[in-house]
Amino acid sequence: MSTQDSAAGNERQADGRGGGGLAAQARQEAQDEVVDLARDLIRIDTSNYGDGSGPGERAAAEHVAALLHEVGLQPEYLEGFPGRGNVVLRIPGDERGTAERGALLLHGHLDVVPARAADWSVDPFAGEVADDCLWGRGAVDMKDMDAMLLAVVRDLARTGQRPPRDLVVAFLADEEAAGVQGAEWLVHHRPDLFEGVTEAVSEVGGFSVDLDGRRAYLLQTAEKGLAWLRLVAHGRAGHGSQVGTDNAVTRLCAAVARIGAHEWPIEYTATVREFLQGVSEITGVRFDEDDPSALLAKLGTTARWVGATLQNTANPTVLEAGYKHNVIPGTATALVDCRFLPGRQEELLSTIRELAGERVDVETVNESVALETGFAAPLVDRMRDALEVEDPGAAVLPYCLAGGTDNKSFSHLGIRGYGFAPLRLPAGMDFAGMFHGVDERVPLDALRFGVRVLQRFVATC
Repeated sequence: MSTQDSAAGNERQADGRGGGGLAAQARQEAQDEVVDLARDLIRIDTSNYGDGSGPGERAAAEHVAALLHEVGLQPEYLEGFPGRGNVVLRIPGDERGTAERGALLLHGHLDVVPARAADWSVDPFAGEVADDCLWGRGAVDMKDMDAMLLAVVRDLARTGQRPPRDLVVAFLADEEAAGVQGAEWLVHHRPDLFEGVTEAVSEVGGFSVDLDGRRAYLLQTAEKGLAWLRLVAHGRAGHGSQVGTDNAVTRLCAAVARIGAHEWPIEYTATVREFLQGVSEITGVRFDEDDPSALLAKLGTTARWVGATLQNTANPTVLEAGYKHNVIPGTATALVDCRFLPGRQEELLSTIRELAGERVDVETVNESVALETGFAAPLVDRMRDALEVEDPGAAVLPYCLAGGTDNKSFSHLGIRGYGFAPLRLPAGMDFAGMFHGVDERVPLDALRFGVRVLQRFVATC
């Protein structure tokens, strides 16, 4: 059987045809269970504080492994650090498809950023269902996608469906702290798990936005690079009553103010330019390269994300100095979160050093690459096809993510990464504000929609 014939047969199975009543029933079961899968994951606190003090992902990873074992699959559980659980599974596909295109990696992270319950309308770890939404930390970042992947993979096992190519499915630790104890550790210590993988699909893409009454899905084909920096200002320690002519705190504050106020120039990467041109065609608003604000205004709350992809950014986030009111400290430190466009890392670092000034050291705490891949690709076509079936007439546009994903780590293995966690969202929903925000939630219908799209995508990828 040819790869094309195999894909066609798989697509018939995805529609519940050709696979008989049992296949159709199993595929419906995937949609029916996704809410419960996501809710149960939210109820497992996997807060990642970035300093190793959180509960870790072991409980969630063991839960995921058990769900996979339940349908006869044999995942591997791995810990590179105590309590930081990862689960990896390979599902054999059509041999010819794998030989032609390589294996496909589907991955999600199990950790979440912390949530202060007093700020929320609901308990952030209760997995509460209200107003046709599932509420809780991780509802969109990214236990929703974890649940959708689980539902689709469990469906493959129940139906016996064979994908067109090998699938590697990974549920990972530590993404919210740059993946050092999750994806990065696996890449360095267990690259064999990803042998033959050429492409990867993960979070923060495939969600819908409303553009003048037309739905458009933003498919992530690029993401900015990350440079977490520490500034260390030096001065002369002394008594607080003295005249301070060499004060480290003063020097640090001046450096932080310069960096925070710096206006980075607007630069259009290929992905961002294609995205804005697409928005212009849909809305009829002219793409003014000198002032894109009118075009960004058409994006609603998503404009905050897209606006951050027009330039490098550097935001001071933490200040620390001194230990007593009447003691002038000899050093003062600040943390700065920098994100750079593809190809602009050295430009950003050079500017930061210049802005920091004399006697302020600039140290790198963590850094990871910027990514950009083509929108004209067969895998993207399969994503578009799956969306078209479930939402005919909707547009699909490439976009650049201002943050980062575990695709950065996997890029070191030569794997091209995309963001495709499909969600059909109601117009006006502040989806961008849900990420790391208060009252994070996802519509139940969006979860079920995502399962249907991913089922079609996996059957034809």
